[in-house]
Amino acid sequence: MRCELNYSAHTVLSYRTDLEQWRDFATGGNTGDFNPLDVTTGDLRQWILNRASAGDGARTLRRKATALRSFYKYLMRNGHIDRNPASDLILAKPDKPLPNFIRPHETESLFDETFDRENFLETRDRLILLMLYTTGMRRAELLTLTDVNVDTARCELKVLGKRNKERIIPFGSELKEMIELYRTLRMQETTKTPEFFFVRPGGFPLYPMLVERVVKTGLTGKAHAAKLSPHVMRHSCATDLLNNGADITAVQQLLGHTSLRTTQVYTHLTYRELQNNYQLAHPRAQKKGGNHGS
Repeated sequence: MRCELNYSAHTVLSYRTDLEQWRDFATGGNTGDFNPLDVTTGDLRQWILNRASAGDGARTLRRKATALRSFYKYLMRNGHIDRNPASDLILAKPDKPLPNFIRPHETESLFDETFDRENFLETRDRLILLMLYTTGMRRAELLTLTDVNVDTARCELKVLGKRNKERIIPFGSELKEMIELYRTLRMQETTKTPEFFFVRPGGFPLYPMLVERVVKTGLTGKAHAAKLSPHVMRHSCATDLLNNGADITAVQQLLGHTSLRTTQVYTHLTYRELQNNYQLAHPRAQKKGGNHGS
């Protein structure tokens, strides 16, 4: 997965954890006795039921089943077994909830709010929020964004996305101004230009939970989404672009989606928003009774 399929470190770790959990269950904790060939489909089903009883959700269970299928498919390909015992694992497809997003008036209010433009941390944290929202990048892409790949002359960012795919993201004058202000203040925090664009005082790189905390703190009391996270800023970026007439294939390229189907979920959001606005605004939408026709 890591070397041939070029999957992300997060995905590789998830599959590793799933297989280690299966090994521990199959051996009762005596991991030295693990024999992956001595297993039936019933054994695998028993483990899935065990994980469901432990509280794993539908999505997690499907990933665990996929990890098992991939593992035994690998053993088949290398001639260790002649049948995949995990191929008969059938799990119900979980519902796909629509992504959480922040309403435009909330983001507008957020970024119109004043902050201390001479304070490094306040400026950095505001820039994190603005960059997530205006570019739609993922948290991992923000963490690995290098300084040399932030070009204010061309107003472009180069990010490293899933499966190590690079893409170029354009940005506007507001983000350009914030980047230049941040770089000026950053020079006072570190003696040399750091490798990564976003840093802590002293030039140390950020870490995932710090970004989560920055976003949650910045949005608390200002936004009313069910979840306040970096990915919600990404969802908000895509939703607002489509609501304002952006071409869906352009949004797909901006977000780095491999499949257009992934981007199409945001069209459901825009349609739901249209329905809500119609119900609230159209004088005939709230009429009760009567023969309105279709």
